[in-house]
Amino acid sequence: MKKSFLSLIIFLSVFSDTKAAPGDTTWVQAHSGVWLDWYGNFDSTVTFPNGATPYRKIYMYFTLGKYVCPGSPQYCSDWDYTVQTLLMGPTDTFELGRFITPYAKGARMPASWKGVYKFDVTDYYPLLKNNATVRVHYSGYSGGFTADVKFAFIEGTPPRNVLGHDRVWKGSYNYGHGSVAINDALNNVSLTAPPNTVSAEAKFTITGHGGDANNAAEFYPNSYTLNLNNAQLVQQNFWRNDCGSNWIYPQSGTWIYDRAGWCPGDLIKPFSHTLTGVGSNSSFTLNATFPPYTSSGGGSLASYIIENNIIYYAGFNHTLDASVEDILAPTNDEMYFRMNPLVGKPTIRVKNNGSTQITSLKIEYGVVGKPLDQYTWTGNITSLNEQEIKLPEPWELRIATGSGNGFVAKIVEVNGQADQDVTNNEMRSTFEAAPKWDVKFRVSMQTNGGVANGVSETSWKIFDLNDNVVAQRINAAPSTTYEDTITLGPAVYRLEVFDAGCDGLNWWAYPPFPQGPGAGSFFVKRMTSSLPLVLKGYFGGDFGCGFTQYFRTDWPTSVQDVTTENAAIEVFPNPAQKTVSVNLVGLPTVNGQLQLIDVTGRIILSEKATSSVQNLNISSLSNGIYSVVYSDKNGRLQTRLVIAR
Repeated sequence: MKKSFLSLIIFLSVFSDTKAAPGDTTWVQAHSGVWLDWYGNFDSTVTFPNGATPYRKIYMYFTLGKYVCPGSPQYCSDWDYTVQTLLMGPTDTFELGRFITPYAKGARMPASWKGVYKFDVTDYYPLLKNNATVRVHYSGYSGGFTADVKFAFIEGTPPRNVLGHDRVWKGSYNYGHGSVAINDALNNVSLTAPPNTVSAEAKFTITGHGGDANNAAEFYPNSYTLNLNNAQLVQQNFWRNDCGSNWIYPQSGTWIYDRAGWCPGDLIKPFSHTLTGVGSNSSFTLNATFPPYTSSGGGSLASYIIENNIIYYAGFNHTLDASVEDILAPTNDEMYFRMNPLVGKPTIRVKNNGSTQITSLKIEYGVVGKPLDQYTWTGNITSLNEQEIKLPEPWELRIATGSGNGFVAKIVEVNGQADQDVTNNEMRSTFEAAPKWDVKFRVSMQTNGGVANGVSETSWKIFDLNDNVVAQRINAAPSTTYEDTITLGPAVYRLEVFDAGCDGLNWWAYPPFPQGPGAGSFFVKRMTSSLPLVLKGYFGGDFGCGFTQYFRTDWPTSVQDVTTENAAIEVFPNPAQKTVSVNLVGLPTVNGQLQLIDVTGRIILSEKATSSVQNLNISSLSNGIYSVVYSDKNGRLQTRLVIAR
């Protein structure tokens, strides 16, 4: 049952490639490729470890996959559904994790797509023992998704031992309607902490659903108040205002819209509230309140799915203990898609697991197999808090090429001395190198009709290694084309494209200008070529709040190499009305077939493609969603086109 933690990398190679320090890991498989075909519960009986071994970390990995729905259903993996993973204990049921499925028809989600959702369930170790039932509750009313659930038990000492749990509130609660008001349903609950409790925390998970005339509760900003012993402990705003920066994009639905506690495709993070003054054998009361509200009817009625667990802890197991929790860049982990591929300053996240405040960390880091750099960070990390740290640029990262590169970060000293627990001090990732551009290139931007404060919503900036702006196009006019020639020295840079409306330059839901903002475009081109360079986060302009492209520059070579590794297909405008331009990017030669295929799989249009830019007349085609496919002897490129008049 035990194997090296390196097996985690093999298992997650399709999605997440970050690994922690070495240590024996016990794997437990719960669900394996289960088809989530309709609303309901999907149970699996598992055998967890018997509790004799201590574990410093326990992770639950939920791999969401796709399958082709049998027959011809109207929808298949098209919607944002709530998915909860529950542990069915002998006396109560505890939620281990929750996420919302994406609108999974986007450019990054073909039939073979898999997305891994990682949950830290270390605090539930007292419950994750012996024989148990793990339940996946799927709230979807169409099929198309699969569920694979695995647990990784990593041996070692946790920051604190867990002494007990109380599940206080659970389920769906009506808001502004029904026979029981939500504040009555979440009224005082009396609890007693177990002996030897040093601290206690309330883990509060909440997502809003339904849409009445006021858009409550899915699209309704709100907050809750948690009261301890009838006194306010905390008032928590749980509105997500960053859905347009989702790491899974583009999606086929309204993924850019902000929501109450969730974004389509993202996991739900619990709010953690320390219960001040609760210790050994303490008796206390809890209640939660929401602002008064009466539903005005219309649409679907408002509700909140709430899970509130109380976790009781013993004291700290170490006084001085820092851990590397994650590598945000450079990495191939899809959770950090918007930050990669990186060239420049790596970013890691560290945590203080001990009782002593951390004021300095000596960190060794760099590209695996190359000389490593050292950096001493100074600051302040209090117990159980985390800190993102930007490391100085390692030269070997600048000159890295291709894919399959390794990066390592290791804590070697904490507060000028040895760490008491070295098992959590190191983490590694694999990464793809950032592209190399010539020192001189062109930036072409056609803004759409979106306006913010009298100017175009869309702008761009290029930053150097030290975050200085070296080129920019801001305060642009709407519906205008700009061509800028950029000259830089050989160095590392990042290009950031911003959209104040968080709807990109080209979003499928908008009608053409002037009824809607219409479609714009953004390209970067060499001075010697009309072919656009590949921009990883662009997706034909459907990028939400923006995207970032890291690159390094060098003097141009006498021969410009274009490889099929960076090949892409783009269509403009999109949505389109009468004509559409198809751009084939990164192909050394174009000699194949271009086809337009409708949603039933029928080939509507087919013609020979011999040029990197092909113009298609679509004036006779019906409104709808089509696939644009280029194929030749080397393979196939595909994207989506929306026709809307």
